[in-house]
Amino acid sequence: MASPDKNMILSVTVADPMRTWNVRGIASVRLLVGLGAEHGLSAADCLRGSAIPVEGLEDLSGEVETNQELAVVRNLSRLLAHVPGIGLEAGKRYRFHGYGILGYALLSSRSLRSAADFAIRYLDLTFAFNRYRTEKVPDGLRVVLDDSAIPEDCRRFLVERDVTSTVAVMRQLLLKPLPVRRVSFSFERPTYAERFEEFFLGPVFFGEPANTIEASTEWVDQPLPQADEPTVRLCEEQCRELLDERRMRTRISERVRQRLLRPADAAKMEEVAAELGMAPRTLHRHLDAEGTSFRQLLDEVREALAEGMLAHRMTVEEVAERLGYSEASSFVHAFKRWKGISPKTYRQRSGDRNSKS
Repeated sequence: MASPDKNMILSVTVADPMRTWNVRGIASVRLLVGLGAEHGLSAADCLRGSAIPVEGLEDLSGEVETNQELAVVRNLSRLLAHVPGIGLEAGKRYRFHGYGILGYALLSSRSLRSAADFAIRYLDLTFAFNRYRTEKVPDGLRVVLDDSAIPEDCRRFLVERDVTSTVAVMRQLLLKPLPVRRVSFSFERPTYAERFEEFFLGPVFFGEPANTIEASTEWVDQPLPQADEPTVRLCEEQCRELLDERRMRTRISERVRQRLLRPADAAKMEEVAAELGMAPRTLHRHLDAEGTSFRQLLDEVREALAEGMLAHRMTVEEVAERLGYSEASSFVHAFKRWKGISPKTYRQRSGDRNSKS
């Protein structure tokens, strides 16, 4: 089947979860740790490098930062790399009530289309890492997930998880299986492709230009069983207040760290400061007050990304290039300063650990 014709798009709604604010509920981390436990991982294994204490999982109202959940995802992606479709398995576990007040707003929405629009407006209250947008196409609705801002070493896991969890929640709202008209993934067809086809109840395509979910108008405009407009309005007011509160509590250092996690060319303080709407001197003052510096944050992000890339068998030269080093030798010197060993030694040890998992 040919890819959807872009000329068919009638309207678009866009939201970006990889924003400068990044506080989210701990429910998703609890689900991921539970998934790891079923495959023999301890909570400590799953949480390593995230700075989330094991006892913190018991606080149902607890919050974490995006980079902390990303550390958990990176651990599962590495330690459970031998499990086919582990991201798909993760996505099946998400339930609308896990999203708190946002989940009840979706449950009370008029239809799946209006629920999707609401979710995208308040995407920062979800656990998504992909950028979402909806496209109204003839006789249906297309949800597009943009994974370009996700670090490559855990991109497949998060695409699988976010696409699957989106469909899983839609089915919960509808109280019946939602037959999708078309699902597409940008990665190549995996060996476990039949697991996707069993879950989505519709045609699944791989190696496509974008990650998409498409459903017919018959389903997306069907009234939801528990639709209630006054409840939606009340929930939206609370969602707006919660989002504003989370944005105000996000520290400057976390906003910088989140920006540095995005791939590409933003390793210069001047560029990050401009994106945050402040002068470099002001950014330096804020970071100093929080007990850190731009160089320290850059090193932290590069170290975490380097660990994941090396564990996924990327060469030293490839990692150096991805992290913005002009020469591989500069990366090797920095890595030895971080870890006390060379990148090649670290990669070898990671390979030994994975072979024993």
